[in-house]
Amino acid sequence: MRIRTALLATTFAVATPAAAMASTITGPYVSLGGGYNLVQTQHATFAPSTRANGLSSDAGSRSRYRHGTGFTTLGSFGWGMGNGLRVEVEGVYNYSNINGRGGTEAPAYRTKGHDEGYGGLVNVLYDIDLRQFGIDVPVTPFVGVGAGYLWQHTSPLQTNYLNGNVNRVGGTNGGFAYQGIVGAAYDILGVPGLALTTEYRMMGQLDQEAYNSTTWTKGGGLHKGNVKFDHRFNHQFILGLRYAFDTAPPAPPPAPPVVAPPAPAVARTYLVFFDFDKSVLTPRAREIVREAAQASTRVQTTRIEVNGYTDTSAAHPGPRGQRYNMGLSIRRAKSVKAELIRDGVPVSAIDIHGYGESHPLVPTGPNVREPQNRRVEIILK
Repeated sequence: MRIRTALLATTFAVATPAAAMASTITGPYVSLGGGYNLVQTQHATFAPSTRANGLSSDAGSRSRYRHGTGFTTLGSFGWGMGNGLRVEVEGVYNYSNINGRGGTEAPAYRTKGHDEGYGGLVNVLYDIDLRQFGIDVPVTPFVGVGAGYLWQHTSPLQTNYLNGNVNRVGGTNGGFAYQGIVGAAYDILGVPGLALTTEYRMMGQLDQEAYNSTTWTKGGGLHKGNVKFDHRFNHQFILGLRYAFDTAPPAPPPAPPVVAPPAPAVARTYLVFFDFDKSVLTPRAREIVREAAQASTRVQTTRIEVNGYTDTSAAHPGPRGQRYNMGLSIRRAKSVKAELIRDGVPVSAIDIHGYGESHPLVPTGPNVREPQNRRVEIILK
């Protein structure tokens, strides 16, 4: 029942949300912890010459030692790899009261004493980043295993029997120890690198041999020998603090690439406007011709068409006026061609045409002075 209750308490602690975002560890860290230590009942085998109840027989005897309350403390130094893996060296101290004994031939009415364990282990742990599963909760669960060496010291465990005999067991022995770990870490808001941890550990230790056993019997005197304890299992429920020295926040996600707007397309048609009845280029017209000449070097161009036009107004009505405007449109085209050549365009690349009053940019009736129809079109082809 005690194991079940403690397991439920640890499960509740792991499931309780924290107020800060959890994170895995990169670099060095230290941790301290402590909590409840529950040891399963152990079996002890006594040597034949030192029977536990002190009866005069050469046969050995077995007893069951029941553990009561206990505690554990630990400290560790470790290193986080940044990918969830951690390795740490841990020192541990365990304490357990022993308050009962059964299985003896002579009834025992009181057993009192305690034992202590101390030593070191190397643990390998893995932090589980729940965000990779789409679970955004402020907690980092972890699991791990460890192995090392523990010394077990038994203070005199004194058993008093109803027949008046007394047995004492004591001594110190060491042995291989191992453990499995499951827990969770909660980052403490406002203190970078500091986290609260909750853990359940199952720690095992191989058989411990050659403890001292002494029995006083009425009329039989003093008997000495040794006793062996079988495999030891500790169930530990731990609350702790952990501090990671590398507290730099994770790098922000890369900013989306800045897509430069496409360069404006180079125009392939340019319009040059003229004053009424003129073929001379204005300063603004020369600028436009220069832009067209420069553009012809930036886009694939096989030839340049220069087409001249006039409005519908004329000094003479009828065909005579139309012939005049045709000549005026050609003169305008020639003026633009000459300016293109001055701006570096090869003469062989330029074709000129005059269209007179035809193809107006702004449709009008006859004898209308429309500035936008007095033009030359430069077309890059």
